[in-house]
Amino acid sequence: MTHNLKRTFAILLMAFFGSTFLHNCEPDPDSLGEQLFNDDAAQGNEIAYPVIAYNYSNNDSIRSDAARLISGVSESGSASYVGVLGAFTENQFGMQKASYVTQLRMPVDNYDFNGANPKVDSVVLVVRPPANTAANTYFFEGDSLKTKTFEKTDFPVDGVATAVSIEKKMYPVRKYGKTAGSKSMKINVHEVTTFIDANDDSFKRSNKTISTGELLGSGVFDGTISSTSITKKSDNSVVFTGNLGFRMKLSNTDFFQTHILDKKGKPELQDASNFIRYFKGIKISVDETDKYLYQFSPNDLQLIMYYKYDKTENGTTTRPQTTLNFNLGGSNAHLGLYEYSRSGSSVAAALAASNPSEGDERLFVQGMGGPSVVVKIKDETIAKLKDIFVKDKAGIVSAKIRIYLDAATWKNTGSTEDRRFSLLTNTLDAGGKIDYKKLAFTSDLTNGLGLYYFKDKPEPGYYDFVVTKTVKDLVEGKKETVDGVEQLVVNKPLIISAGTFAANATGTLLGVRNTTRAFDMNRIILTGVDKTNTNPKRIQLLVTYGTKK
Repeated sequence: MTHNLKRTFAILLMAFFGSTFLHNCEPDPDSLGEQLFNDDAAQGNEIAYPVIAYNYSNNDSIRSDAARLISGVSESGSASYVGVLGAFTENQFGMQKASYVTQLRMPVDNYDFNGANPKVDSVVLVVRPPANTAANTYFFEGDSLKTKTFEKTDFPVDGVATAVSIEKKMYPVRKYGKTAGSKSMKINVHEVTTFIDANDDSFKRSNKTISTGELLGSGVFDGTISSTSITKKSDNSVVFTGNLGFRMKLSNTDFFQTHILDKKGKPELQDASNFIRYFKGIKISVDETDKYLYQFSPNDLQLIMYYKYDKTENGTTTRPQTTLNFNLGGSNAHLGLYEYSRSGSSVAAALAASNPSEGDERLFVQGMGGPSVVVKIKDETIAKLKDIFVKDKAGIVSAKIRIYLDAATWKNTGSTEDRRFSLLTNTLDAGGKIDYKKLAFTSDLTNGLGLYYFKDKPEPGYYDFVVTKTVKDLVEGKKETVDGVEQLVVNKPLIISAGTFAANATGTLLGVRNTTRAFDMNRIILTGVDKTNTNPKRIQLLVTYGTKK
């Protein structure tokens, strides 16, 4: 080893501690063998070992209720939620469609509608982007803000025709899927007729069957969200401000008249418990099967009913207009519904031929209940490393599982790629099934040694998943306590899934099951095993260790 290379190793080893969660940036090796490099007196070696990696079917089902739609927690302690709408089809993963179901509640119990004879004028659904989206290029296609300004002389303000100026700012949402050609999708809103029982675990899964009744309205979403500001021409006072979102007018006002306003004073509106069993919720879905997916904020959905009522003052009766804002927020049960059609797709063939014993040549990873990848470090590899550790007094500097992107992986040309992964450990049952209730962080992640990093050269790029302490614990015979019993650390499979770990404002992870997997739109193909060991881009375990001269 040259003097410069040895010096580089020493610097890397001493510089690492302090890192917590790493993504798309390169971590240094940890200091687990640092003593070997004191006084520049060590040799560094990197050896590649084969691993077993195979496709794992999650049966296109995932827990997707409110508890799994959390993207993070703010400094104030409030959670940010993300839902997905749309549909997308291509030949590698097939068709994926995302809908959304939510309960809703009256703003207060036994609502009195301000006065007598309330009548619906209109009902509007507003779908808003996730928090802080306007400044986040993850959701927008570059700097493509468009502004329209126009004037009206007869805009009604308090029942009086008024001259106003209207400014509308339009932003394209980040689309995952087909972005060329027409970007319009028809969005439908239906009444839900299935009671959503939040205490029933079957209502927490993305493939739950939810029945619907009347169509409440439809609208064409053109791929943009907008904000609107209306001001009086006379004094520039603000008449109306509409925050960023997509506003859709629901045509079935008769439904809201008979089901809501006509129930004034009746048991159906008496309290929230009665109401969610009477009006069970709404489902938002799209007609299309081959457009794109996009994300929105479930807790910022608005369903606004505009209505007039009788108001009598000093013997005079008027009909002022007011609004009723239904509560669609966190107190309600939410559910992301995902449908798949895999017929004829590459992923269907790969899952059918999955080989847990020898591994698969191509690995398919997809969010929202799609497949994961199981990686096994071979026991014989650990035995070889133990032999080196004992005979040569070697110290492990770093260990990483390198996985290349497959050339056929989907390239989302409409906006910046943002592929994310979670890496967890687990012990499979006798049938080779993952028990998601027993997932655990890797010892690398719990010890602040990072998760993975990405290199885009050579194309199409590769990911290095950090397993330094995981491997070191196995090689050095470390012990752990399981169910109160101390035992040697076991060589457990590693589970790679789409979606990263959710965290609070300080970066602390919320837990092993709190990931963005339930609403991650990505579909990724990775290069797997090569039984001939001739493909330079095959998946490998790369171990760097140092030995005394």
